Formats: sequence, C-alpha cells, structure tokens
Amino acid sequence: MEVRYSVNPKDVKRFTTDELRDEFLIQGLFQSEIQMVYSHVDRMIQGSVAPTSPRELKVKAGENMGVSYFLERRELGIINIGGSGKVDVDGTVYDLVRTDGLYVGMGAKKVVFSSDDTKNPAKFYFNSAPAHKTYPTVKIERSSITPRHLGSIETSNERNLYQYIIPGRVESCQLVMGMTALEPGNMWNSMPCHTHERRMEVYMYFDLPETDVVMHYMGQPQETRHVVMHNEEAIISPSWSIHAGVGTHNYTFIWGMVGENQEFDDMDNIKIPDLR
Repeated sequence: MEVRYSVNPKDVKRFTTDELRDEFLIQGLFQSEIQMVYSHVDRMIQGSVAPTSPRELKVKAGENMGVSYFLERRELGIINIGGSGKVDVDGTVYDLVRTDGLYVGMGAKKVVFSSDDTKNPAKFYFNSAPAHKTYPTVKIERSSITPRHLGSIETSNERNLYQYIIPGRVESCQLVMGMTALEPGNMWNSMPCHTHERRMEVYMYFDLPETDVVMHYMGQPQETRHVVMHNEEAIISPSWSIHAGVGTHNYTFIWGMVGENQEFDDMDNIKIPDLR
C-alpha cells in the first residue's frame, strides 16, 4: 500500500508538473489485482481490486494501519465499473454488476472479491475512511437511484449525479460516495467550482476513450493548477482545493468524500470570474 502525506497549499504554488502528479494523481488502477493508496488527507484509502484469476482475493490490513484486519476501525464503499463479480463479506455474498455499489460497515473481518468471468473481470473501485460505529452492509444498485439532473448543454455540463452512500439512503460514519455521468456532447464537471474546507474528496475518472484526456483543475481558487488525466485514474483533492475538470470527450467519475460533516450541499461556491 502506497502512502501519501498531506501537502500545504503554499508549497503547491511552487510544484512542477511532476511534483503535482506525484502528490495527487493515482495511476495504475486495475492494472494489478489489488492496489491501495493511503492518504494522510483525512486518512482516506482509495484503491482497486481487479480479479483476473479464478482465485478470490482478500483485502488485508497494511502494517502502517496498526490493526489486525482491514475494517477493524474503518468503513468501505465499493463501486464496480467492470464485468460482473462478487464481494463476500463475512460469508454473505453480494453480486455486483457494472455500476452496482456496496457499503461495508466497520468490523467486517472478511472482504473477498472475485470476478464471474476472468476474461471480462470485475473492476472494483473503493474508498475507505476511519469509522467509530458499525452500520449495516448495504448493496446499492444504480438503477434504484433517482439521479439529480444538473447543468445544461448550453454550458457543456449536462450531467446526472447518482448518490450511493449518503444520509437518508445508506448510513455511514463519515464516508459519502457517488457517481456523476456526463451526457454526450458535454465536457465540464463541477463548474462553477467550489471548495469545502470541511471535507476532502477523491475523483476517479472512467468511461473515457484511451485517446482522450480530462484536464482536472485543482488548487486554491486564486492559485489554480491542472493535471492531465487519462481513463481510470484518480486524484486526491484536499479540502482547500477546487476540483473541476473538462474533457476532450464526455466521461463518468466516482467521487468520495470524508470530513467533518456529510452535508452534500455544504460548499463554498466560487464565481467563475474570480478564478485565477
């Protein structure tokens, strides 16, 4: 498990392109059977499981976590963006087709992933956050979620926002998680942009053709920077940073947040003319 440390926004002003990418960009998701990045920004863990062999895979606690099993003091949110697969949580098996999600509460000792067809493997993307209470494990089907329709074709940001893990739907200690899908012909997300000093966020972009990119914008509103991102890459967004993007093609992204509250609309909005 790779470890990333917190970064001061004053330092980011002087970062080179490579330094910016090394600190915030997460590459290689789904390229190996299990990959995890532990961020000291609110101690979020983001990662992927891509079972490509008949054997099942078990997530294990890293030595730096100081616990006997992965979810001893954590909760877990999973969304499958690949072929159909299964997640075994302490002997209860959940079938997840593409875009199905799963919330797993603190205390689950066995979390095992497998693909139904290794020629078309599942791609389980996950976020994990520290927890203080156990909530029930819940399967989440995207087809059961009524999306929030946002934006318009006139501003190139018509999109559907699906809230998977959020108060009133699936209860959690602090993890909030969902998916946003841009309509064809639309390129912008989260613009006008915002920050939320009370929560960090992680974006994972997918459904992007291999020949296209997303220009992800980050940094303080008056000190913006950009990171060029490709399909199935993620980026860490500290609480002080904006998080918006524009693609050369429409795309979908998974967002996950942790922090002081779970109020989705608690944002510090930034007017477009005020960006620098």
